Amino acid sequence: MVIDAHQHFWQLDLPFSYSWLHTEQHEAICRSYLPADLQPHLKACGIDKSVFVQTQHDVAENRWVLKLAEQNDFIAGVVGWVDLASKECEAQLAEFKDHPKFVGIRHVVQDEADDDFIIQPNILRGLKVLQKHGVPYDLLFYTKHLKHAVTLGKALPELPMVIDHLSKPKIKDQITAGWADDLKAAAKFPNIYCKLSGMVTEADWESWKPSDLKPYVETALEAFGPERCMYGSDWPVCELAATYEEVYNALGEVLGPLSETERNQIMGGTAQKFYRL
Repeated sequence: MVIDAHQHFWQLDLPFSYSWLHTEQHEAICRSYLPADLQPHLKACGIDKSVFVQTQHDVAENRWVLKLAEQNDFIAGVVGWVDLASKECEAQLAEFKDHPKFVGIRHVVQDEADDDFIIQPNILRGLKVLQKHGVPYDLLFYTKHLKHAVTLGKALPELPMVIDHLSKPKIKDQITAGWADDLKAAAKFPNIYCKLSGMVTEADWESWKPSDLKPYVETALEAFGPERCMYGSDWPVCELAATYEEVYNALGEVLGPLSETERNQIMGGTAQKFYRL
């Protein structure tokens, strides 16, 4: 099974906060993106299933996308949101955790003013609730947050966690220093995984090429192995720099020397295991 482990939907006429889309930088993707928009891309690339990942700090988005997942077989899983800092965290989780397509939780940590947000005691308490119920967690970090993965690995040895977008390394500037060391440190914890996603928007939007991504993919593969790496398109955010098909083909080119078994893990097997699809 070929799986896109990281994509989004949004609908601008819903009562959610899409303020980040109403900026000059994101003007090209400031419209609604729904399952009917994604399906042709999946078909063109031979992808069987996808995993939706949250965009809102709002449990109402969980409900909306779970309905979409019930109506669209190709949506294999929904990574939603609960308020990790709240004493209501477990009660919120209880509403969703038994839905067959509810597969994980994410918080947009990269937008938090406090760089140490993810290791605050109340957030760790919330993450322990996820660990207790066996609900995976997506780590949305910038490189400055990646050092915290070690703290999380030690504190939450039974919580499956995945680093989204390789923690957004500085691909445009071709910088790996610091990031590579922090990624390798995170990979020492067997419950931490990595998504090969979100790279084209960290590269030069106008002139990136697959070879620009190669050092970052190779570092992740060396650290985590194919059995803990998974493909994600980050569609429709990727459309700022590339079409869905260009993202898919670029990773395919970079993975060139891998065996069929290793490629199958990255392109579906790892996501299937991690999210229990």
